[in-house]
Amino acid sequence: MSSLPRVDGQGEPLRLLHVHAHPDDESSKGAATTAKYVAEGVEVMVATCTGGERGSILNPAMDRPDVLERIAEIRRDEMDRAREILGVEQVWLGYVDSGLPEGDPLPPLPEGSFATLDVAEAAAPLVEVIRRFRPHVVTTYDENGGYPHPDHIMCHKISVAAFEAAADPEAYPGTGEPWRPLKLYYSFGFHYDKFAALHDAMAERGLESPYAERLRDWKFDPDIPNRLTTRVPCADFFPVRDAALVAHATQIDPEGMWFQVPLDLQAAAWPTEDFQLVQSAVETALPEDDLFAGIADPVDEVSASRVSA
Repeated sequence: MSSLPRVDGQGEPLRLLHVHAHPDDESSKGAATTAKYVAEGVEVMVATCTGGERGSILNPAMDRPDVLERIAEIRRDEMDRAREILGVEQVWLGYVDSGLPEGDPLPPLPEGSFATLDVAEAAAPLVEVIRRFRPHVVTTYDENGGYPHPDHIMCHKISVAAFEAAADPEAYPGTGEPWRPLKLYYSFGFHYDKFAALHDAMAERGLESPYAERLRDWKFDPDIPNRLTTRVPCADFFPVRDAALVAHATQIDPEGMWFQVPLDLQAAAWPTEDFQLVQSAVETALPEDDLFAGIADPVDEVSASRVSA
């Protein structure tokens, strides 16, 4: 992909929409890809489903009563800083964090929280965002939410529903003119092959890997490597990703696991962020190294057949 701003066949700037469940997800999943495209002139928007109000405080330095009392406000401020670092637009869909239920049996989710809502109703604000921003590409999580947090799974559901409905002139009246995004991707930020490669590279360099215990306990899904269709080279933007992560101070310990692997080792062992193309209205050859593959070419005569990977 060129380092200059690109335009599609209609002469418009390329636009990319990421749909995430909570503030900090945009920085922990696909942030280097985001920074790469922003640097190349792509317009990028993040739609954040919830405010993260029920998220745990994961940074010991921030685990204080005064922070907990103001967690919703603080997480919004953190999102503002991350947004500025990544150079994106960002919109809140306005839903309330469901929290991560614990226990056996699991307790019911809080009434009115995001994951308890009707999917068709909850998709409406996202349809409006799609019709207003008019993205060519949308990314979200897979059917398992990337990991089985109820808000991540709900994020997947409304993203798929909104992707389909936004182009339907009969759907969601009053939310803008219909718009059909051209490609839908699931992001796979955390998968076994990636962590195994980083672990092995640390061992080869004689360094202690932060992933040893995680890999021992990993519930390996052998299907995920087969699902990955698109690996975006973005190692030059790992520092931007890390800066955006650190902006989420309640969620990210700057001395924690995510920062124990040197950046040059990450760039050598796993220089990409990885996605699955699940729907496409443009012709593209798999595997890809660009979320906009097929879109930079004129699309008027391109087959509108769906691609399922």
